[in-house]
Amino acid sequence: MSAVGRSDVAEPGRDAVLVDFGGVLTSSVMRSFADFGATLGGDPGLPLRLLSEDEVARRLISEHESGRTSAEEFERGFAERLTAHGAPVSAEGLIARMQAGLTRDEDTIALVAGLRAAGYPVALVTNAFGRGGYAGFDLASMADQVVVSSEVGVRKPSRKIYALACERLGVSPETAVLIDDLQQNLDGAARLGIAGVLHTSAAETRRQLAERFGIVAAD
Repeated sequence: MSAVGRSDVAEPGRDAVLVDFGGVLTSSVMRSFADFGATLGGDPGLPLRLLSEDEVARRLISEHESGRTSAEEFERGFAERLTAHGAPVSAEGLIARMQAGLTRDEDTIALVAGLRAAGYPVALVTNAFGRGGYAGFDLASMADQVVVSSEVGVRKPSRKIYALACERLGVSPETAVLIDDLQQNLDGAARLGIAGVLHTSAAETRRQLAERFGIVAAD
């Protein structure tokens, strides 16, 4: 490990980083889903509410993100749930429309690159959604390890996916920090001893990494 980023901190011994994709390396997924919801002419919060609270919709996204069902199967099923709740929508291209508002977060991408340049091993840990969600991103060049839920058959917030990411990095969970925009994912990782940073912006995440863990990215 490089000497860069070492300091006396409240939680020492953290020197590996796990990073979420959607909502961290991109703009807010929640906002994109709400923008999509607004195009349906009713409650903008309906898509996200169904994915969070509706048993059928929750099963659909869980099965899809875990690699057990295709994008097309999710789209057909979720279009039916939206229609059943008063928002008739075509299934074709549904995931792409839900993700249309996502853009690259260049500041956070630069932060992750700076962490690797400073000597910190980085694993990208992401729940796959659709076929084109990673278009425009060379994931292999952005992290030392890439763990995609659909490829490993388990999704966040399961402890198994975090354990696998740490195993691939060759680090103990107690030495890792997870950067994620969803508290439920941080809670899952915490059960393994992985510390968490709730991501709201690159600047805030950079500050928390430095002040809480002494993890400082190279410029």
